[in-house]
Amino acid sequence: MIVAAKFTPDRHARTDAAKFETLLPRIQQHAKRAFRRCPCEEREEAVAEVVAHAWIAFSRLMDRGLEHVIYATPLARYAIKRVRAHRCVGCVRNVNDISSTYAQRQHGIHVDRLDQYDDRAGQWKQLLVEDRRAGPADTAAVRIDFADWLQQLPKRLRRITELLAAGETTGAVARKFRLSSGRISQMRRELRWDWDDFQSGAAAV
Repeated sequence: MIVAAKFTPDRHARTDAAKFETLLPRIQQHAKRAFRRCPCEEREEAVAEVVAHAWIAFSRLMDRGLEHVIYATPLARYAIKRVRAHRCVGCVRNVNDISSTYAQRQHGIHVDRLDQYDDRAGQWKQLLVEDRRAGPADTAAVRIDFADWLQQLPKRLRRITELLAAGETTGAVARKFRLSSGRISQMRRELRWDWDDFQSGAAAV
């Protein structure tokens, strides 16, 4: 007869976790303040990394019987330094991985996303919907051409194009820019013609 083993969490582990939970809000507060200038997604990842580093440091101190020296602020500061040094918990630092922040820092690589728009820099966010029939090379070429085409449009027209590309209705765009729906529809056709002309010129080159 096979009896399933029943897992019972260790009493000390529960006690350690409970103590760390009391420190957690303060640690997260320090982390959010330290990375407040980062974009939202990067900030969330950085805060999570800080918590992971803090937990590891906390566990090591508890194992050594140094519970009396454990405070949230020193743990947070230590963890923040680790994150700023691009040291990730459970990850091997690969200098040849271009998606790794460590590799980017070592080689001076700057990686930009094509799926977001930077309002402060006025740079286009890529809103094209990929055609599943197109290959990666075709998709990449269209993204580059589309970004170049948008840069040559006037600022107001570029913002209208952005909303239309994002799937907004002509009525919603018309209300936002205080134009008629008919005018937005007309502009959409004109934009399509202009895009086709741009594509023809790019193909010729």
